[in-house]
Amino acid sequence: MRRADFGDDFTWGVASAAFQIEGAPDADGKRPSVWDDLGRKGRIAGGRVGDVAIDFYNRWESDLDLIQWLGVNANRFSISWPRVFGDGRGPWNDAGGAFYDRVIDGCLARGLEPWVTLYHWDTPSALQREGGWTRRGIVDDFAAFAEAVAQRYGDRVKHWMVFNEPLSVTGHIAAGLLDNRVPQPVKALRAVHHMNLACAEAGRRMREILPADADIGITQVVSVAHPYESTDERTNRARRAVEALLCDMFIDPAGGLGYPFDANPLLKAMRPAIEDGDLELAKFTYDFLGVQYYGPAPVKAFPIPGLRAIVLPWARGSQTKLRSEVGVPVDADGLLWSLRKYAKHPAARRLVVTENGFGMQDRLRDGRVRDDIRTWYLREHLQAVLDARAEGIPVDGFFEWSYADNVEWFLGTRARFGLFYVDYDNDLARVAKDSAYWFHRLLTDPDGAD
Repeated sequence: MRRADFGDDFTWGVASAAFQIEGAPDADGKRPSVWDDLGRKGRIAGGRVGDVAIDFYNRWESDLDLIQWLGVNANRFSISWPRVFGDGRGPWNDAGGAFYDRVIDGCLARGLEPWVTLYHWDTPSALQREGGWTRRGIVDDFAAFAEAVAQRYGDRVKHWMVFNEPLSVTGHIAAGLLDNRVPQPVKALRAVHHMNLACAEAGRRMREILPADADIGITQVVSVAHPYESTDERTNRARRAVEALLCDMFIDPAGGLGYPFDANPLLKAMRPAIEDGDLELAKFTYDFLGVQYYGPAPVKAFPIPGLRAIVLPWARGSQTKLRSEVGVPVDADGLLWSLRKYAKHPAARRLVVTENGFGMQDRLRDGRVRDDIRTWYLREHLQAVLDARAEGIPVDGFFEWSYADNVEWFLGTRARFGLFYVDYDNDLARVAKDSAYWFHRLLTDPDGAD
């Protein structure tokens, strides 16, 4: 496999998120986020591991050097909402904002195009206490934040993602993970509508500010359900029900398709949140759809006495026996099928794989991390992208998650996704894993990597 196989117009990058790497939870005027609160409440494995994370706030220069060494031409990272915009409604925090000035300028100086995510789950604590995404007023709060960020960095940043994986935030709310551990499935579904409205409004305001050549996208969990293809109508309905819940309820409104209520009866719980004119307000054509793919979505029907069975994603007992440390089944064919499904979706003009990676319990032995499974995983999924491009599917970028091990949300530091090993027992030293060397050869050696 060679870099040249993908063409000169292909973007190569790595990805990360503010809370997972930065640390410095109260430096330079930063206010707390919901994830800071979760760590302090002991809800994250290891407790307050996010207070230091991997100390990117102080080590950003050396980390950007590592990213540059890989041979990529882009670096995806997120702006911490409470670091730059206080408790969620401003005013702008110049000291916090200056940190991202340094990171953006550092990327550009190294030939790395900054791809900026506006929101990667770190809702300011003050807004979370008001209800977070379950409160309709957050639509305007988020749009004002997006407007301020675009105004500050739009002269140098040309690639934007307004929101990272609304599905994951929905899952956190549904399971009651962000507040008092009380499941809130109905509120979660109504929050979906607020997220869709917020993303569209943020996109419109940003388009008014940013240069004409700026790209505005969104990242979504994009997957298809096992089996990928079937002539059995019952199986097709089950697949459709799962994909409506995982993907389509977040994508279809932007494309003017409304909500897939007919595909999954669970979605009807969001109807009370939809006001007159909302479906028009939720429409927004993105320049690209960020495809977040880790594995397929096997399905299972759960019978309910006296009612129709509910079909939900179910990884256990699936056809794919290999799973990552976080339990996601592995099958690169699912990425190809996902790209095929969303290639012509009216919500976006093209596709970019904005996250793909494999979580393991890596071990550092004799100064080396042997992670052959991750290298195999990476190569298989890149082959799926090549196959998609050969079919004419407009996918023109790939971002590996992540450049370094970091805080894997509720799992703390247990699951490692990085190309660089972080030695938490040795001053957070970075060590290139075997997969990093493979990726480096792919991107820098004309003969490619085996």
